[in-house]
Amino acid sequence: MFSITALLISIGAITALTIVLSIILVVADAFIANYGECKVTVNDKKELVVKGGRSLLSTLMAEEIFIPSACGGRGSCGLCKVRVESGAGQYLPTELPWISKEEQAENVRLSCQLKVKSDMSIRIPEELFSVRQFRTKVESIKDLTHDIKEVRFKLLAPDNIEYKAGQFVQILVPEYKLSDEQVFRAYSMSSVPSDKNVVELEIRLVPEGICTTWVHQFLKEGDEVTINGPYGDFFLRDTQRDVICIAGGSGNAPIKSILLDMAEKGNQRKVSYFYGARGIKDLVLPDEMAAISERLPNYKYIPVLSNPDEGDSWKGETGFVTDAVGRYLKSGDNVEAYLCGSPGMIDACIKVLTEKGVPEELIFYDKFA
Repeated sequence: MFSITALLISIGAITALTIVLSIILVVADAFIANYGECKVTVNDKKELVVKGGRSLLSTLMAEEIFIPSACGGRGSCGLCKVRVESGAGQYLPTELPWISKEEQAENVRLSCQLKVKSDMSIRIPEELFSVRQFRTKVESIKDLTHDIKEVRFKLLAPDNIEYKAGQFVQILVPEYKLSDEQVFRAYSMSSVPSDKNVVELEIRLVPEGICTTWVHQFLKEGDEVTINGPYGDFFLRDTQRDVICIAGGSGNAPIKSILLDMAEKGNQRKVSYFYGARGIKDLVLPDEMAAISERLPNYKYIPVLSNPDEGDSWKGETGFVTDAVGRYLKSGDNVEAYLCGSPGMIDACIKVLTEKGVPEELIFYDKFA
C-alpha cells in the first residue's frame, strides 16, 4: 500500500505538472496564436485592419458590422453565415452541421466559428450595413401569460429605428449567474414600425435559458439595455394573395407587428391568423388579436387549443393548429403563408399548406427552438 507521504508526493507532482501545462498553454496562446494585424475586406469596398485571433463574428461586431446570431455566437443557431472568398482555411466540424453542400460550394462559413488568422475577403448582404446599435431603457414589463413577458424598450441613442414588420433585433445580455460573458440573443419585434422610438418584444421563459431567465427574473423597468438591428427577411410581401398566418407561443410577436402594420396602412387583403396554444392560459393577447378585425376588415382570428382544461368552457377550435388550418383552407392557389414557432410546428404546417396547394416558395417562416 502507498504511504500517506507517497500519496502526498504524487498529488504534489500532478499539481505541479498541471501548473506547468497551464503556463505552456498561456505562452503558446500569447506567441504561437499571435496572428498580429489582419486585413478583412468586405464586399470589395471596405477594408478593416483588425487584430487576429478572434472569431469573424466578434471581429465584425467590434467594427460595428452586425451579423445576425440568435445563439450569441455559440454555433447553435446557424444564422451568422457569410461568404468568405479568401483566407478562411478548411471547414471546422462545428460549422458543417449548418452549411449545405451548395453553400460549401459558394464558400459560405459560420462566422462565429471561423477565426480571423490571416487577411480575409468576405461578402455580406448590403442591408447589414444599415444595422445599428441602440442604447435603450426598459419602459415597461408586462405579463402576457404565465411564461411570456412583453418588454418595451425606449430608444435613447439613436432615438429611432427603421424596420419592416416581422423583423427581429438582438439584445445584449450582461454577465450574471447563468453566463460568465455578455451574449446577444435574437427576438422578433411585436411593435408597429410607425412607432419608431420604441421596440417591443414578447419573450417566453425557457428553463435555464440565458436571456429568458435574465429577462424574467432580473430585468427591471428603468434598466438600460443595448440592442442592435433590424435583421431578417420575415416580412409581408407586396402581393394581392390571401394571407395565412400561423404561430404558437411567443411566435405571436412578428405576426402581431405585421397585422398592426397592415391595419394601420388600410390593407384590404384577406388574412386568417391561426394561433396554437395548449389552454386558455397560454393564449397571448387573445382579445387584442381578435380586436384587430375592427381595423382590418378582411381579417379573421382563429385560436386553437390542443388541450383545454375542463374548466375553460372553451367553445372554439381544438386539436393541433395544423388540424384547424386543414379544415379552414380549401385551396392554396391564391395564398401565401407566414409562420413563426418551433421547428416541429413549422414543419407540420409546411406539410399541410403544400398539400393544400400553397407553393413552398410562398411559405415564409421564422423557426426557433
